[in-house]
Amino acid sequence: MATIRKKGEHQWHVQIRRKGYDAQTKTLESRAEAEVWSRDIERDMDRGIFVSRAEAESTTLREALERYQREVTPRKRGAAVEIYRIKALLTNSLAKRTLASIRSTEVAKYRDERATNGLAPSSIVKDLALISHVFETARKEWGIEVDNPVRKISKPKVDNARSRRLSAEEEHYLLAALDDPGDGVKTRETDRRNVWTPIVTRFAMETAMRQGELLAIDWKHVNLEDAVVHLPKTKNGAARDVPLSPTAVALLRGDGTVARMRKGKVFATTASAIKQSYSRAVARGRRNYLEHCAKEEVEPLEGFLENLTFHDLRHVATEKLAEVFQLHELMRVTGHKDPRMLARYYHPRAEDLAKKFRR
Repeated sequence: MATIRKKGEHQWHVQIRRKGYDAQTKTLESRAEAEVWSRDIERDMDRGIFVSRAEAESTTLREALERYQREVTPRKRGAAVEIYRIKALLTNSLAKRTLASIRSTEVAKYRDERATNGLAPSSIVKDLALISHVFETARKEWGIEVDNPVRKISKPKVDNARSRRLSAEEEHYLLAALDDPGDGVKTRETDRRNVWTPIVTRFAMETAMRQGELLAIDWKHVNLEDAVVHLPKTKNGAARDVPLSPTAVALLRGDGTVARMRKGKVFATTASAIKQSYSRAVARGRRNYLEHCAKEEVEPLEGFLENLTFHDLRHVATEKLAEVFQLHELMRVTGHKDPRMLARYYHPRAEDLAKKFRR
């Protein structure tokens, strides 16, 4: 039998004691709510299906995220990126709520707020996937009886067919900005320059490797004689060997930062450092271009060095490699599983195709 007593001016305390079950207690805002809650609990106990939600009602999303970061995130290849995603979630008001109190409507509101703030659909989907996995882990691995609110909402549509191209002029200004971040003038921006970004950028444009694959390269997997880099772990889980162009080999053989050490990681930097340095270089390259256009009194091209991410360099490299390799060969180089993802990089001329009939 439930015991209900008034605890404060607007609080009612409920306690249920039943043989075979731990005592269940809860404080609600009205007697009516207390009676409904106690009836539901006792009914489930009578039917033998009661499962305590006490832990779900006392564990906040913040606590769950922090535990998830300690126990689950370190086992992932993208651990560093996920930690930044978790840190961002911890600053959201949703993190203060208990797992049991978070409803699908609140998660939907979080989704819409992120979209309003300009976050890309793919990033929102990744945030929602993280929240969803935290709830699933809490339920399956930690024994916390909780429903997953993310399952009940729709996800933003993600267009993975992005294929931003880089013109020769854009490439010129980008690389110039990477090599000379301050025109010889020592500023706060030049002080923060990442010395690895110029070579990592060039290497990405030659190999079509993903950023995570680039930063994971170990010297023990580099064969400069055969011009091949072995990637034991990739995004899709399959290992692959990437052939190196003469330019890529020269970057690794050079007498700069990379060539000084032949053990450990080839590029001794982080994804966060590359992202920040690269973004500054793109902005600097566009600024230099606009200043040059103003000086020469010419109209700047629309969209010049705008909306250019580091991942776009993979598209740039893939387009170049498509001129060298056939589709089935290119798939082995880039690691794409679906040939349709690569078909858009092939633009053969009719006259070149006609020549094949005459061979």
